[in-house]
Amino acid sequence: MNGALSLVKSFVQAGVEVCFANPGTSEMHLVQAMDAVPEFRGVLCLFEGVCTGAADGYARISGKPAVTLLHLGPGLGNGIANLHNARRAGSPLINVVGNHTAAHEVLDAPLTSDIETLAKNVSSWIKKDSSAEGLSADGMAALKASMTRTEGSTGQIATLIVPADACWEVAEGVAEPVPLEAQQRPAKDEISAIAARIQPNSLILLDRDGLLPEARLAAARVAAQIGCRVAMTTFPARVDSGPGSPQVERLPYFPEQVQSALSGVEHLVLAGSTAPVSFFAYPTTPSELTPAGCVVDCLAEGHQDVTWALNQLVDELSAAEVDPPRYEQKANTIPEGPITTRAVATMIAESMPEGSILCGDSGGGAAVLNPAQTSKQHTWLNLTGGSIGQGGPAAIGAAIAAPNQQVFALLGDGASMYTNQALWTQAREQLNVITVIFNNQRYGILETEYLRLGVNEVGQHADALFALNVPAIDFAALAKSMGVPGTRVMTCDAFQRALDKALLEDGPSLIEVML
Repeated sequence: MNGALSLVKSFVQAGVEVCFANPGTSEMHLVQAMDAVPEFRGVLCLFEGVCTGAADGYARISGKPAVTLLHLGPGLGNGIANLHNARRAGSPLINVVGNHTAAHEVLDAPLTSDIETLAKNVSSWIKKDSSAEGLSADGMAALKASMTRTEGSTGQIATLIVPADACWEVAEGVAEPVPLEAQQRPAKDEISAIAARIQPNSLILLDRDGLLPEARLAAARVAAQIGCRVAMTTFPARVDSGPGSPQVERLPYFPEQVQSALSGVEHLVLAGSTAPVSFFAYPTTPSELTPAGCVVDCLAEGHQDVTWALNQLVDELSAAEVDPPRYEQKANTIPEGPITTRAVATMIAESMPEGSILCGDSGGGAAVLNPAQTSKQHTWLNLTGGSIGQGGPAAIGAAIAAPNQQVFALLGDGASMYTNQALWTQAREQLNVITVIFNNQRYGILETEYLRLGVNEVGQHADALFALNVPAIDFAALAKSMGVPGTRVMTCDAFQRALDKALLEDGPSLIEVML
């Protein structure tokens, strides 16, 4: 047995069973090991950003890491945008990055680069000097690191940089998984002190595990008992919601809208979240959006046991029997006539099966969230780090993690082009993914931000940097070229027919909505 085989066997033995791969020459011994261990599912992706985004989606649904197999520094570099999103989401993920042998690396061969420096941008754990005998143990250390909560936005991405000779040389054994440490809890006396300060002008702000169903219910019970508010951050990694779920506000995107939403809040309680800041800096609005004079209490940090802390708060405030306001199921009117983003969102919410997984990105897909709250139980995966091109790859990972659930990739036309290779993998794996392209033939968010500068109209040269219609992209034809049935629609009736057809058929499909 060589080092590569010992590593793959250790992963499978520990329950890590999926690898999103874009390998090269330095990873061939790892590919050979995967061939010898069929329980370790290899999923080929044609771009490393698809590998990393898929691993993120898989982790958010399954709660455990997948492996990415990437080729040296350029391969890791190509995957960093979606690793950034995964880091901000706190998703457990293991990168296995092939490298030259130490003796070859000093020769500065064409693919030589400083892989460790690249990895530092997105990794909570890095190792680069494995031997064949120690490689499986290093894999188990990477697994432990990926499953260990970290403070702030450090994330849970472990990057194992593997010299080629650590793969081909002899290894005697397969390492056992390393026990995980218990999740930290905040001090009970601090929770008691916060409970004494909660009042009707308080707001409980949820993120990370604060949005797990049990935690969310606890926060809503406290809010109902006190008469205060409860909200989630703008882009939480995962939200499970729908009829019967407690009602929770969501902070808006633009800073002035956040300021308005927080007007009157005198006490902010952070439960898995951090104090709100603006996504970008603007010349006339502050970056820190907590109201002046507002008292900020941290009930539990994102790496701590937020559910336990919120349940303690419920007990402190005698709120265990309180039934908070919940979303009630109701039918949304199916629109007719010319198509709009809101009409598409309504039709998706009404037609999607129970338990659907909705993968968002930049574009109109976020409009589905509101009608979905009163339609069906669903899971929403947000674009956490602002690096667009996440939705299609995340849908791959979600579909592999939950093969019996319907997955939707809800993408803007511009965002989808960052990782359109995801369609090929969806077709190859015959994944249950419906991709909806909201095609307004523009980078709409950039145009909005440009107009926020105070200009009255978009000039010719500026418009050329936002327009996507010269040449126009035929997304339905693009999908067909990669093995995914594609349909272009221009009316509500045509969209509903295409959606009904896609829901009846196995495998992936794409609907291009011309807005």
